[in-house]
Amino acid sequence: MKSGALVGPFGKSLLIPVMTLIAGGAVGALLATTFLTSSSDIPSSSLSMEESQEAPGAPLEAAASKPEESDEIEASEVLEKEAEVTVAAYATPKTESLQEMTKTVSVSKGDTLMEVLTRAGADRTESHEAITALNEIFDPRSLRIGQDITLYFGNADDIQQSDAATPSLIRVSLNEDVDRQLAAVRTPGSGFTAQETILELDKKMVRAGGVIDSSLFLSAAQAGIPTKTIVDLIRIFSYDVDFQREIQPGDSFEVYFERFADENGNILKDGSILWASMTLSGKKLSVYRFKTEDDGFTDYYDEKGQSVKKTLMRTPIDGARLTSGFGKRKHPTLGYTKMHRGVDFGARSGTPIMAAGNGTVEFAARNGGYGNYVRIRHNSEFKTAYAHMSKFAKGIRKGARVRQGQIIGYVGSTGRSTGPHLHYEVHKSDRQINPLSVKLPAGRKLGGKMLAAFQSRSEQIRQEVASVELETQLASVKAD
Repeated sequence: MKSGALVGPFGKSLLIPVMTLIAGGAVGALLATTFLTSSSDIPSSSLSMEESQEAPGAPLEAAASKPEESDEIEASEVLEKEAEVTVAAYATPKTESLQEMTKTVSVSKGDTLMEVLTRAGADRTESHEAITALNEIFDPRSLRIGQDITLYFGNADDIQQSDAATPSLIRVSLNEDVDRQLAAVRTPGSGFTAQETILELDKKMVRAGGVIDSSLFLSAAQAGIPTKTIVDLIRIFSYDVDFQREIQPGDSFEVYFERFADENGNILKDGSILWASMTLSGKKLSVYRFKTEDDGFTDYYDEKGQSVKKTLMRTPIDGARLTSGFGKRKHPTLGYTKMHRGVDFGARSGTPIMAAGNGTVEFAARNGGYGNYVRIRHNSEFKTAYAHMSKFAKGIRKGARVRQGQIIGYVGSTGRSTGPHLHYEVHKSDRQINPLSVKLPAGRKLGGKMLAAFQSRSEQIRQEVASVELETQLASVKAD
């Protein structure tokens, strides 16, 4: 009866939970056995306390479960490859390939060499060192507008660079002339040193000439004679020839001068005049270039060994016309007769005006009716004055020393003037005299052994001239 009672409603209610517990335990045991069996070959991914103590600060991800061994190896290789790719993508390229570069800059008006270099990106200190080296072979003040300067940047072995992205200045180079190349080059342990390279050019002698139709300058230019040679020719004869009054249509000229070419025959520069002649109203004047060994000076001499140089040039301007002479005249602006204490040369505004002789500028400023005015003291006896200039040449100021033929200003119409012209005066013992009639002291006259040496040299030049064909139209200078 008691056992039957247990099988009743109360017994049934107790039996169901017991059986559920037994079934759940069996299933749990089965799952545990299956899990332990399948994971028995996988090493534990957990860090022991001892390992944890040996590797303090290890990331928390290190304690995460690891996949199966094959998957782990493949994942490790992929990660390593990705790491290699990442490093390669962000690694700095080799310094040499990144930083080697060349820059060429042109000199602008008012530029100094320091400004040119720093504008191109050179460090100021390195620029100063390079300029200091160049000073040994080059005057930085002689920079020309438009002149190219080349800078080379790279790695300097003799300095410690704090910024690998900033290259150092390793070379500065420029062409001082077509056949003279200059550079400042950095050398390890020595800073910058100067280098000069002289190019070998082929010299060719040219004989050219023509008939004068209007002015010597225009006729020579039409014959293809380079401007530099024409200017030299005019200066040589300006001591004896009045280009405004003595040259007549039909007069002629010849010049024998040097030209220099590269290996391809391209004319790169024109050299000195060795001989020149002018035939004026049937009278021939010839001059020869000659260096006197006793003092080392080179000058031009006539056939008798007399230097063509005088204290002063007859006319300090070329291509002008005489518009007013020395003496009394009716003043063009004041309207009454007044003494004209100089001569006037009419010329285009901007025509260069040359110093009539070596000397010192004692006045260069605005001077009343004279406008822009320059006065030069040549010696204790002679002075010359130049008026109505449009502007002064660079460097012309009180106290400046000038050489004969140097450009001191430009034709203009400043002051009391009716048009562009040069008013030119010659002062002798502080008294104005006629520039066209003044007798000027001559230069050196050769004698003795020096005269004999000159006569031998002049004869050699005459033979050379006779052997070269006269050209009346020179070919244009070839471009590089």
